[in-house]
Amino acid sequence: MGITPIDIQQQQFKTHPFGYEKSGVDRFLELVAEEMERLARQNQEHKEELARTRSSLEEMRCREATLKDTLLTAQKVTDELKSNARKEAEIILAEAELRAERIVRAAEERRLQIVREIQDLKRARTSFEVALRALAENHLRLLDAEPQELQSPQEARRLEDSLVPGTSADE
Repeated sequence: MGITPIDIQQQQFKTHPFGYEKSGVDRFLELVAEEMERLARQNQEHKEELARTRSSLEEMRCREATLKDTLLTAQKVTDELKSNARKEAEIILAEAELRAERIVRAAEERRLQIVREIQDLKRARTSFEVALRALAENHLRLLDAEPQELQSPQEARRLEDSLVPGTSADE
């Protein structure tokens, strides 16, 4: 049972000719002392709880500040990583484009070389066909020529040498 300030103000003591009744005053003072002790303990507990709460609040504020710093740092690191990844991707892409250009250039050079080789082969075939056709025509002329038309073996030899390239009667 607690004592309120109104209880204290309205407390009436029995009176005796020389003052108040001592036992009533003593009993009331004990009640007030107990209540004051209870309130003092409660007050002390509240002060301690308030101190703990303030300490916890300060700790939470420090954690919050640390967390904010950590988040900012993480954001910066993330931004740097993204930036580095973009730069690395750009470098890889540029290198790939350069390699692709080299491959295309080498393929174009090889194509041109093959075209030249084909043209050379066509020229060689044409030259070979012309030489073969001339040789065949000369041989046909020889076959068509009558043996009596040839007056001498030397003349036949010269005719034969003129038909076959690389040989001559003077050798």
